[in-house]
Amino acid sequence: MAFKFEHLEIWKLACEFCEKLHAVTKRFPKSELFGLTSDLNRAGVSIPANIAEGSGSDSEREFKRYLGIAVKSLFEVVSHLFIAKMRGYLKDEEFATLYADAETLVKKIKSFKKMLE
Repeated sequence: MAFKFEHLEIWKLACEFCEKLHAVTKRFPKSELFGLTSDLNRAGVSIPANIAEGSGSDSEREFKRYLGIAVKSLFEVVSHLFIAKMRGYLKDEEFATLYADAETLVKKIKSFKKMLE
């Protein structure tokens, strides 16, 4: 038996994005382990988790609510990326790539959410 979310492109993309974030945070200083590293990974994991959780909802309204939470987690990730860049933990190219990935993911989640209406 497959779970509904496993077939969703937005969930797959969110998982890939989450893994990119994890790879980048491995290089953050140890002093950030319980700060920015943890916050960025937590917010990143929240994106596919909310898509998955929402897909198991009994109503489209509830599913859309979880998709909204996933988008908000993406916004949180982008804010953390700005801070990581300011602190010198991310190169300009890395930041630009992750920022573009986040923009694409937000658009796809919002588009999917509209499709549910």
